[in-house]
Amino acid sequence: MVRLRASDGAAADVFLHGAHVTSWRPAPDGEERLFLSSRSEFRRDAAIRGGVPVIFPQFAAEGPLPRHGFARTSQWTLEAVSHRPDGRAVATLSLSDSHATRELWPVSFRATLTASVGGARLALTLGVENTGDEPLVFTAALHSYLRVHDSVDVEVIGLKGTDYRESSAPGVLRTDRRAAVHVEGELDRVYIDVPRTVRLREPDRTLDVTLEEFPDVVLWNPGAARAAALSDMEPEGERRMLCIEAAAVQRPVVLAPGQSWHGTQIFDAGSREARVLGLSES
Repeated sequence: MVRLRASDGAAADVFLHGAHVTSWRPAPDGEERLFLSSRSEFRRDAAIRGGVPVIFPQFAAEGPLPRHGFARTSQWTLEAVSHRPDGRAVATLSLSDSHATRELWPVSFRATLTASVGGARLALTLGVENTGDEPLVFTAALHSYLRVHDSVDVEVIGLKGTDYRESSAPGVLRTDRRAAVHVEGELDRVYIDVPRTVRLREPDRTLDVTLEEFPDVVLWNPGAARAAALSDMEPEGERRMLCIEAAAVQRPVVLAPGQSWHGTQIFDAGSREARVLGLSES
């Protein structure tokens, strides 16, 4: 595991297993903002329950590969750790095709995950390069489990007027007409072509989530019944988390040989006023 600490005290933990960020504590308060289940299975062949799993090269079960692909259970390589002049701490990890990946997915690729922490912000950039001779097609997401005080009190703002699909009916598109999305039992949606920034609001704090080159957002909370069936979810863990995931899933990314793609998700815990562009509070 790599422990990043910025000059102002902001910190993040990143496991080489899955290039998995499991902790983020922004400055100045140092309050943990990622959910990590106390029952997470830290096994080589299992994904960690919580933090930010890297979903690549397949989202969910929407394809022939294991659910959510293999990146989240693969061993990544630490490429670099550095401190920038502005005090941010940055780590870059990489994953390339191997005999094990080619048995599942006969594709040549190089993926990178760069985590940058400092002040009230955590920035995660997923990069994919086609190192082969054939087109590379993939879907991806940063499956971010955000820690909340109580999921029944949270709302996600900024998605009004956006089309979405329920995971239970992936071929049916609906338009969300509400000013805010609330957690009311199980929530499992892919919002398509979303605004650049959405906001997670709680009664006493907010968190802005900004996307760059990720066109979609996944909102997920398992609800009480499904959470109880997850062996690696702690009791009532669903009350303490909400996933807001930067995603590219509705339209797969296609890379020609030699091409690369980068998508970034930025979390900002420093916002105190409603400044989301295009936000409707009514």
